[in-house]
Amino acid sequence: MTKAGNRIKRPNRLVHETSPYLLQHAYNPVDWYPWCREALERARSEDRLILLSIGYSACHWCHVMERESFEDDETATLMNQHFVNIKVDREERPDLDDIYMAVTVALNSGQGGWPMTVFITPQLEPVFAGTYFPPVDSFGRPAFRTVLKAIAKTWDKDRSSILHQAGTITEHLQRQHSGSTGMRRVGHRELQLALTHFADAFDSAFGGFGAAPKFPPSAGLSLLLRLHRRFAEPRALQMVQKTLDAMAAGGMYDHLGGGFARYSTDRRWLVPHFEKMLYDNALLTGVYLEAYQVTKDANYGRIARETLDFVLRDMTSSEGVFFSSWDADSEGEEGRYYVWTPDQITEILGPVRARCFNSYYDVTASGNWEGKSIPNIARPLAVVADELGMSASELVVTLETARHDILAARRKRVPPSQDDKVVTSWNALMISACAAGYRILNEDRYLAAANAAADFLALQLVDGDGRLLRTYRAGKAHLPAYLEDYAYLCDALIDLYEAAGDEKYLRRAIELAEMIVSDFLDEDSGAFFSTAQQHEKLLLRYRDGQDGATPSANAVAASAMVRLSHHLGRSDLRGAASNAIHAYGKPISQFPRAFSRSLAVIDWLLDDPIEVAIVGTKGTPDLAALRERISQHYLPNRIIAMADPTDSLSELPLLKGKDLVDGKAAVYICRNFTCQSPLTDPDQVTNALDMHAATP
Repeated sequence: MTKAGNRIKRPNRLVHETSPYLLQHAYNPVDWYPWCREALERARSEDRLILLSIGYSACHWCHVMERESFEDDETATLMNQHFVNIKVDREERPDLDDIYMAVTVALNSGQGGWPMTVFITPQLEPVFAGTYFPPVDSFGRPAFRTVLKAIAKTWDKDRSSILHQAGTITEHLQRQHSGSTGMRRVGHRELQLALTHFADAFDSAFGGFGAAPKFPPSAGLSLLLRLHRRFAEPRALQMVQKTLDAMAAGGMYDHLGGGFARYSTDRRWLVPHFEKMLYDNALLTGVYLEAYQVTKDANYGRIARETLDFVLRDMTSSEGVFFSSWDADSEGEEGRYYVWTPDQITEILGPVRARCFNSYYDVTASGNWEGKSIPNIARPLAVVADELGMSASELVVTLETARHDILAARRKRVPPSQDDKVVTSWNALMISACAAGYRILNEDRYLAAANAAADFLALQLVDGDGRLLRTYRAGKAHLPAYLEDYAYLCDALIDLYEAAGDEKYLRRAIELAEMIVSDFLDEDSGAFFSTAQQHEKLLLRYRDGQDGATPSANAVAASAMVRLSHHLGRSDLRGAASNAIHAYGKPISQFPRAFSRSLAVIDWLLDDPIEVAIVGTKGTPDLAALRERISQHYLPNRIIAMADPTDSLSELPLLKGKDLVDGKAAVYICRNFTCQSPLTDPDQVTNALDMHAATP
């Protein structure tokens, strides 16, 4: 126990959890439960409403509500007297978050967010839902204690009306998420329509889509690169470049340490919500690498490299897996760790270098956020260099050493807290990013990181039946995995195989794909449920095809299956992929921007992929030269199979009959397993792939 003022702080049940978010609440005076059978049985036996509070470790307003309400004795007394209180980490339990966020959005005019506060009956039916509630009436919101008292009173005095309302909400929710998905065949028309919708929503001044707040549109940008290739449409690439350039120049990007914050609160990408999430950095790395292949713009390669290096340095455990997030707050203030004044910079760098740094990174006396400055690039380097009376190359060298020194000084500050739990799906996204970093940037450290994380997941995040577990921390893996865990990891292991040729990753990907079909398939629609058939029974079995902060798990599962279908020559997997996407054909045709990852699969299904077989002895210069040429090409609809004939003979269809040519590494370029003559000269490989990389 600990002391807080005059009150002795005693632990509640959350003290036994591993989630950093739950542990943050382990000494609240609230009688918290984690989501568990004991809590649900108590609600039923005592006929109490459940107060379900859902958030996550890096959530700023979650911290605010904890300080204002959950640490308040009077509020805690009300909660303990009237409710069974359950605290959930949304990153551990996306099933609960999906269901009750749908309720929150429906009951609040389309608005949702975290912390999420939902009152549910002992039968798990929702009664009332909201997000942040202040301690006193403010922001147009009622005080949290007012809400608690009103709901408790209604439960005691007018229970029938509450139960009727809960039943109505539940019926609507179940009808919305358990009925028809909107089966319809989609194709070229929907791809063209998506391009139109992106253009209509595009912010031509600052990049991105729609108004503030602006979230990084990773799936959409990746789709636009495909549409640029398919339709030879210049505005698709222009939208991508404008957005990538603006995000990389703005304050959302960490110009000192690398990596991206969660989103921008303003139209200009200047003021971020400072939390850093693993999934954003993985997805953005992938998009910048694709743009680097398409445009050959070295700045995109630099941003991808710096982001990967940030993750390897600051978000990787000693065991080789990736942590979940960095908080937005430090020392009780949002963004404190990241902002500067000119005097602080001068104290570290001295007046000459400080003038260069401050001029280029927009650090001013008046500041650009709450009196301080978020480093960002407001003007081109050449303009700043001319203003400073120096050459651009001189300024580049000065800024490089200055960034190093400022970062070293920043690391002496009190850092934000870190959520160091391991989430299978998010690790899978970063495995994909690292595999792409190795393949495209030719950096061995990224392959080593991807291998280490994949091997750890295979060893530690599986149950006795070989099925995945969701999360790991402090030596404990637990919770059954979700569709996104299976889908993202399946896709990542294919990426890892195609990057370096280790077939053990492809074999595991096949196992995961077959588990997805056996455990998650909705036989009626062809889509995949978010939870496995063995999963705990909840209010409904959720299913969704739209992208969110991360790509649609249904679409990623389909992507992995269509890729495997070509590696293995299995039409059943291609059929399952097609069915999963077309199951959402009707909403795709109405709101294509919301289904960017699904449309990427459609783009693939419309063509026979390029099949690239690489045969060579690992570690030899001739193999490295061929791989390097292949990596320069943007080939979104392709499979890559690799074999070392001195190591073992592969049974993969694409590699059968393929061998070295006169002892040299060789590349075979094929479609439908019909191959051109093998190529051993890197220039020949470039010429052949240039033809395939062009518009189909």
